[in-house]
Amino acid sequence: MRGLTGFNAAAPVEAEALLLSCCHSLRWAERVAAHRPYPTLDALLAAADEAGYDLSRADLDEALAAESSALPHPDAPPAARTALRAAHAAYESSFGHAFVISLDGVRPGERLDQVLAGIRSRLGNEPEEERVIAADELRRLARARLAFRLTEGLTARHSGP
Repeated sequence: MRGLTGFNAAAPVEAEALLLSCCHSLRWAERVAAHRPYPTLDALLAAADEAGYDLSRADLDEALAAESSALPHPDAPPAARTALRAAHAAYESSFGHAFVISLDGVRPGERLDQVLAGIRSRLGNEPEEERVIAADELRRLARARLAFRLTEGLTARHSGP
């Protein structure tokens, strides 16, 4: 699938598969795919955001269940890897799903600290408060993933040596 044009022209099952790789809610993917064609990438991203705001509790549970805890870079110090694993385990034990956070705009060298700080600050949330925050982070992640898959991701996949 090549960019927005390819997304707009793709068979529904192909468009939904791409969308599910961004946010694993079938209802979200079907809704965004059903409103094609999109005139611009911004229009598509706005529609993805809007559909994300309409996720039911079950839709959000479905999407969060497909997320996994990100492991730190193998070059991270052992203490940082241990701290991150422990923080993820505590979060998942408290809330029943993987910790999600959008790191869009965070420099690579600051991501580990941002994730650790995010988990630690959010561990004190009440379950419903955390659910709202996780839903917002999931929307941001889906938007970033979708933009990547339709722009930068294509350049990397289709550029030759």
